[in-house]
Amino acid sequence: MVVDDEESIRLAIGRFLRSLGYEVVTADSGSAAIELLGSQRFTLMVCDVRMPGMSGIEVVTQASAIDVDMAILMLTAVNDAPTATEALSQGAMGYLMKPIELQDLEAAVVSGIKRRGVERMIREEVALRTEELERERSTLRGLTVSVAATLINALESKDVYLRGNSQRVADVAAAIADQLGLDPDMVEAVRIAGRLHDIGRIGISESVLNKPGALTAEEFDHVKDHVRIGVEILAPLRHLGHVLAFVQDHHEHWDGSGYPRGLSGDQISIGGRILAAADAYAALTSRRAYRAPVSDAEAIDDPHVQR
Repeated sequence: MVVDDEESIRLAIGRFLRSLGYEVVTADSGSAAIELLGSQRFTLMVCDVRMPGMSGIEVVTQASAIDVDMAILMLTAVNDAPTATEALSQGAMGYLMKPIELQDLEAAVVSGIKRRGVERMIREEVALRTEELERERSTLRGLTVSVAATLINALESKDVYLRGNSQRVADVAAAIADQLGLDPDMVEAVRIAGRLHDIGRIGISESVLNKPGALTAEEFDHVKDHVRIGVEILAPLRHLGHVLAFVQDHHEHWDGSGYPRGLSGDQISIGGRILAAADAYAALTSRRAYRAPVSDAEAIDDPHVQR
């Protein structure tokens, strides 16, 4: 596309480019050029800088947003370095002075088309590799969760009161995250964290976990250590992303009375806050060695109910 308010220049450039085998469309103003871009695709635009109405700089800015793959060359009769710099910063690939040597115009057109082609190939290759890496990361994440879930199932199978607990927490946590309007990736991260949140229990004594009565201070400190153990188990799996922080925070309390770091309020990750609520709900509504389950209403509404 050739954009210039001077008809003689449009005709001359158009005639020359057609002689080189290019298909050429012309526009006598910036607004006309933008209208054409709304209905057609072009490989390259040759655009005057100074035109009545919409300036060439404005055309470059809008055209670059409409078609990132289109090469843009600017024309000007004035040697204006600041304007040239602005045009190039907005997406133009070259800046030609009038009157134009046809040989220079041909070289600039060929160079602009080739360069845009290379840039497009690079973008496509990067997008393809990114997609492949994301698929590989997703596969690895799925395998990791599967292996960890197997360990958790084996751990929970030893305690009739804990069987299926991590899955219940995961389901409740994901439902809360979804209800809060978190994006799908974050909802999935919360679900995975719920599945893995108690993996650290593998390092806690079964006699303490299954104790029917109240725990001593020493025993409770031992139980609390499951968060540290879980984080250490999962830490090498960096591809889990937010999941690690959510697992680490799932026993933190809004008032700062939780563990292991005593975080409070917004210091606690959103996933950690969701897991804390989901874990408490699942614990209260499930039978334990030391108490019967409470109803859903009691778990949600009664602040005096103890886990």
